[in-house]
Amino acid sequence: QVQLVESGGGLVQPGGSLRLSCVASISIFRLIAMAWYRQAPGKQRELVAGITRGGNTNYVDSVKGRFTISRDNAKNTVYLQMNSLKPEDTAVYYCHTNPPSQLTWGQGTQVTVSS
Repeated sequence: QVQLVESGGGLVQPGGSLRLSCVASISIFRLIAMAWYRQAPGKQRELVAGITRGGNTNYVDSVKGRFTISRDNAKNTVYLQMNSLKPEDTAVYYCHTNPPSQLTWGQGTQVTVSS
């Protein structure tokens, strides 16, 4: 059974940093593009950052220069380094394929940016 398990969220003050991790039990992980998504209360889920199988990355404008997505194919893991966090980054963060496939979404990890 394919699973996506996110971790690393928490409560952080504005300007702080967090590193999210997602372990994907996908046998062909190294061959697929992955992404981090987030969903804030009352808002639709949005793509935050994506990474191709070759390591090319893309970001939503609001996080450019602050967030960095990376992957470790040997560990079937994708990371999201988040720096200079802002209150508007508060959301539940999920990883998934890019674009999203029929895989079940994981539980996500809550990121709360507040003083």
